[in-house]
Amino acid sequence: MAEAVLIDLFGLKLTCQENFHETLLKTLNVIQYHLAAKAKFLCIMDCRKMSCERDGEHDNCELETSNGLLTLMREFEIVRNPSMAASLYTIKQKIDEKHLSSIKVIVPAHRKTLMKAFIDRLFTEVYNFEFEDLHVTLRDGLLKQSTEINTITAHELEEIQSEIETYLRSLPALKGELTIITSPLIPDIFIHGFTTRTGGISYIPTLSSFNLFSSSKRRDPKVVVQENLRRLANTAGFNVEKFYQIKTDHANEVWIMGRKEPESFDGITSNQRGVTIAAPGADCIPIVFADPVKKACGVAHSGWKGTLLGVAMATVNAMIAEYGCSLEDIIVVLGPSVGPCCFTLPRESANAFHNLHPECVRLFNSPRPHIDIRKATRHLTGFFNDFLCPSKLNAREKLLFDLCKTKRITMDNSSLGYIFSFITKAK
Repeated sequence: MAEAVLIDLFGLKLTCQENFHETLLKTLNVIQYHLAAKAKFLCIMDCRKMSCERDGEHDNCELETSNGLLTLMREFEIVRNPSMAASLYTIKQKIDEKHLSSIKVIVPAHRKTLMKAFIDRLFTEVYNFEFEDLHVTLRDGLLKQSTEINTITAHELEEIQSEIETYLRSLPALKGELTIITSPLIPDIFIHGFTTRTGGISYIPTLSSFNLFSSSKRRDPKVVVQENLRRLANTAGFNVEKFYQIKTDHANEVWIMGRKEPESFDGITSNQRGVTIAAPGADCIPIVFADPVKKACGVAHSGWKGTLLGVAMATVNAMIAEYGCSLEDIIVVLGPSVGPCCFTLPRESANAFHNLHPECVRLFNSPRPHIDIRKATRHLTGFFNDFLCPSKLNAREKLLFDLCKTKRITMDNSSLGYIFSFITKAK
């Protein structure tokens, strides 16, 4: 049984006869009678003024002219917007607020294919849709007959995508302005930074507003993530069409740009001008690597498993082997991540960090010791062994990045929000 019911009156073509509202009232009564008992959300979608015809000329009919219809429609939530994209996105927000996922769409036959095209772009596989034809009893031509259109052209799909993108671009930033943290160590031949959680348009409570990770298993659709990425590219100054991000496996595979892309990888290196590479971090560390001499760069995603497997040093080694980088020229910046205050592991998993260095573990004798994956990364990459530019890791750098993301970078109450590191060879 559907949890939400959407009735599409958006493109309904009506004839302005006196008994139209009576006919529509009966139709909505039937829908309300059969579905209202179990549905938690009943919604009617229409434009601000419905398109009507009288003697071959267009006129406007207001739904609210009938008292009976007005009374019934109080049982429905009415969404009116000038565009399909705006209407469906507004409805999606209301559905998400109620944590619903099973949706029945009652739609005129000629609009079903169009409706499906919008839904495919604005919703994910989290939602289950069923479609039913909207039947209004025809009498004296009260409702224009329509036949189902089973195909949609490539041009029409482009127009749908454009309408959605235009609407999303008009939305304000949520939970604060877009903020990019940069390191003073990396020279301006590179465009680089670390995102925070604010300044995007994602409204899902369990995600940050600046979500840059799309998944069919989450409620944030790809088009929203793409809009967040577009805003980041415009602010940072890189080409969004040449943006590549890590496909995490919590291991130590590194993709060298220009070679065949692996199925999964936690590091990327590049020396191509204008290509932006990026790595996510949540509890995990997003790391940026830059060699201003060879003009090569890299990123890595280092969770606790990847840290122990040496993904950071694997990225450094890839830069040395592929681009002829020297170890002393590579600048490594650890982005915001979880700190030892907030990250614990079972005792058996903590043993590996303790064996690496006792300083990487706090409260080792407890059932769940606290782990410092940042300190472990420094040990594994040699920050404490006089290589990888220890002189460049100055006090200001530690102030900016040696912090717990959970406490200092969150900036909202999201329980999950990816922070991304990114870098581009700009010159």
